[in-house]
Amino acid sequence: MRKMVMTVVPRDGAEALLNALVNAGYTATFMESRGGMLRQSQLSLFTAVDSDELDKVLEIIRKSCTPQVVVEAEEEQETYSFGQTSITT
Repeated sequence: MRKMVMTVVPRDGAEALLNALVNAGYTATFMESRGGMLRQSQLSLFTAVDSDELDKVLEIIRKSCTPQVVVEAEEEQETYSFGQTSITT
């Protein structure tokens, strides 16, 4: 089964993550967004992966992003946070 990983990262950190994903053989689609109180620019990256490769993709994201805030998991979804990056599977 395939899973969609959506990662929201600050614009200045997105290129490193995108390069790491592509270098590992994954594809990603991204779009720019602005929002929040400070109207900061962010990129949303979308990566479709097989379930058995999900941990590899999450590890790439962990290594490419700086942790700042942790968000607790919702009941039916697992949510991981790495700084301003949030991953929901």
